[in-house]
Amino acid sequence: MENWKDGVNFAITVCDAEGRILEMNAKSSATFAKSGGGSLIGKSLLDCHPEPSRSKLKKMLAEPFTNAYTIEKNGVKKLIYQAPWLKDGKPAGLVELSFEIPAEMPHFVRKG
Repeated sequence: MENWKDGVNFAITVCDAEGRILEMNAKSSATFAKSGGGSLIGKSLLDCHPEPSRSKLKKMLAEPFTNAYTIEKNGVKKLIYQAPWLKDGKPAGLVELSFEIPAEMPHFVRKG
């Protein structure tokens, strides 16, 4: 199968249970180009974040939970979604999805 992860327009970053970056798709590498891009694979995710983000990531690795929020930088709004991934039913690290969202977007409530 073709590497679909490099053909999507959102960043995917994966780390192991110690916070070492295991994988970055093309968009993730481009997003973090100023910090080293794809050469960050194998390095600690914790070294890439200032406080208080570093402490939050440490907690997420120790007691896995999902963290979702929006940010705005240079007029671009993004949704950041960080969640644990499992291996053999046990937390094995984190996956972060980061994608641009419109400043205003529709919200639909669907019934059962």
